[in-house]
Amino acid sequence: MLRTYNDWDALLEPEFQREYYAKLSEFIKTEYESGVIYPKMEHVLASLQSTPHHQVKVVLLGQDPYPQSGQAHGLAFSVPIGVKIPRSLQNIYKEIQNDLQGYISNNGCLAPWAEQGVLLLNTALTVRANAAGSHRGSGWEHFTDKIIELVNEKTNPVVFLLWGNEAKNKSRLITKERHLVLTAAHPSPLSARQGFFGCRHFSKCNDFLRRTGQSGIEWQIPNV
Repeated sequence: MLRTYNDWDALLEPEFQREYYAKLSEFIKTEYESGVIYPKMEHVLASLQSTPHHQVKVVLLGQDPYPQSGQAHGLAFSVPIGVKIPRSLQNIYKEIQNDLQGYISNNGCLAPWAEQGVLLLNTALTVRANAAGSHRGSGWEHFTDKIIELVNEKTNPVVFLLWGNEAKNKSRLITKERHLVLTAAHPSPLSARQGFFGCRHFSKCNDFLRRTGQSGIEWQIPNV
């Protein structure tokens, strides 16, 4: 049984007892035993482990982990230090540079965001090597929808960054009167110029957080 070892465990305990989660756990166990799965098992819940429920101020929703070797480490859009920055993340950095007049970091590890309250959540938390989308429909979506619902129940206003059609579909789970939902095209090279570039989500996010009495996010990832 996967655990976060923070306040998420108690909040998700009812999910851990549900039939779909038992089937999901068995499926994931079999997948790890029979093939190469990303991220490593100990990093599957890294997004929740890195950002406890009570600290969440922003949700950045991805799809599924990077399927190439060495990339996925449990945080959406992020890669470990030393790994080449994926093109979608390069585009995110370009938008941060244009929006905030900053620099483009030389590494792709987004852990500093997670530590500030940005929940870097993928809708599916595992993937087969070299097979993007291979674990979609396995049960992860039920689990991650519940995570979104639990964030929606927070009393402090939260910013949801929903990029691409799959992420936008999750807006149905969010109470827009209390929280801020920002949508745009996905930052992938195929769609970034169709509404992601120029969205200014990073400054809009910080403006909202500050208006609601919260500290903004330092979006610039320090160079290493």
